[in-house]
Amino acid sequence: METTPSERLSAAKSGAVDLWSGGRGKVLTAVAGGWFLSIGVRMIYPVMLPYLRSAYGLDLTTAGLLLTTLFLAYALGQFPGGILADRFGERITLSASAVISAITLTLVVTARSSIVLFAATALFGFGTALYAVGRYTVLPRLYSDRLGAANGVTAASQDAGQSVLPPIASVIAAITLWQYGFGFAVPLFLLSAVALWMIVPTHPPDSSDEDEGFGVDTLRTLGTEFRKPSVVYATAVLVLGLLVWQAFTSFYPTYLVDEKELSTTVASLLFGAFFALGILIKPLAGAAYDRFGIRRSLTIVATGPTIGLIALPFASGLWSLVAVTALVSTLLGFATVVEPSLLRSLPEDVRGTGFGVLRSVAFTIGATSPALFGAAADRGFFDEVFVLLALLAGGMIVLAFRIPER
Repeated sequence: METTPSERLSAAKSGAVDLWSGGRGKVLTAVAGGWFLSIGVRMIYPVMLPYLRSAYGLDLTTAGLLLTTLFLAYALGQFPGGILADRFGERITLSASAVISAITLTLVVTARSSIVLFAATALFGFGTALYAVGRYTVLPRLYSDRLGAANGVTAASQDAGQSVLPPIASVIAAITLWQYGFGFAVPLFLLSAVALWMIVPTHPPDSSDEDEGFGVDTLRTLGTEFRKPSVVYATAVLVLGLLVWQAFTSFYPTYLVDEKELSTTVASLLFGAFFALGILIKPLAGAAYDRFGIRRSLTIVATGPTIGLIALPFASGLWSLVAVTALVSTLLGFATVVEPSLLRSLPEDVRGTGFGVLRSVAFTIGATSPALFGAAADRGFFDEVFVLLALLAGGMIVLAFRIPER
C-alpha cells in the first residue's frame, strides 16, 4: 500500500527522533563533529595547492605525490586504528586521533622545506586515519537497527566539513598567510579531543580484551571472513570508489582553474558545493541502504559520476559545470552504502581489526590515483583521465550485482 507524503514525513521525523533517543544523540554528535574536522581539514590540501606549489616550487606531478602521501598515510593508519579500537575502545582511539592531528598539523604549518612538508603531511594523514575505524565501530553497538541512517549522519558531517572548511581556509590564506589556512584548525582539534573523551562511552568488557590480541587465531578468522563474496566484492567496489574519489577531489579545483578558466574563488566555491551536496546525499544513501539493500542503493550512487565524468571534458560555461558537479557528487554516497555492508559481514570480535585491514588495503590502492593523475595532467591528458575515472565508476555498478544482499 502506497504511503502518503504526510505519512512519509511522519516516518522521517520518527526516525530522526530515534537516532537521538536514549542518550545516543550526544555520542553521535561528538563522533560526527570529530569526523567533520578530520576529513574537512584533510580536504583543505586541494584548495591550498596553488599556495604550496608557489611556496615549495612543486609541479603538478609533485603536488599529486604530496596528496598521494597524505592519502597513503591515511590508508596505512586504518589497520592500527582498527586494532586500537578493538583493544582499547573508541573513546581512547578517537581522542588520541584528535590530539595527534593537532600536533602534526602544527608541524605542517611550520615546515621550512618540501621534505619536512611531505613528512608532516604523512604524519597528519596517519593521525586522522586513527579516527576512521573507531567512528565506524562505535555505531553498530549504539544503532543495531539504524546503522545505515546513523552512518549517513556521520558521513554527512564529513561533507559538511569538506564544504565549509576549505573555503574558510582559502579566505584566511588570501588575507593573511597560507600557514594560517591550515593552522586555524589546531585549537579545534584540541577541543574535539576533550569533547570525545567526555562523551564517547568506554569500551564494554568482553572476551576479546583477555585474548592475545592480533595473533594466529585472529589471522585465521580474518582469512576465512575475507574470502566471503560479501567481503570480496564490496571491498573491490570500495577500491574503485576511492580511486575515483581521491583523483577527482585532488585535482578538480586545479582543473577548473587551468582548463575551464574559472577564477580561484569560483573554483573553490564549486568544489565546496560538490561536498555540500553530500550533506543531503549521504543520509539519503544510508536510508536507501537500510530499505533497499546494497545493490540498488550502490547502483544509484554510482550512476551519477559515471555520466558526469564523461560529460565533464565537454562542459563549457559555469552552469554546465554546476550540473556536472551535481551529477558527480552522488559518488559521495558510495562509502555510506558499501562500508555498513562490510561491517555487517564481519564478526563483532574482529570487526575493528578486520575493517581496518580492508580499509588499509582499499585506501592504499586508492592513494595511488592522485600521483598518477598529476603525472598524466602534466603530460596534457587532463580530460582523458576524467573519462578513465568514469569507466572505473561504471565498474562499481557491475560489481554491485555480485554483492550478496543481507
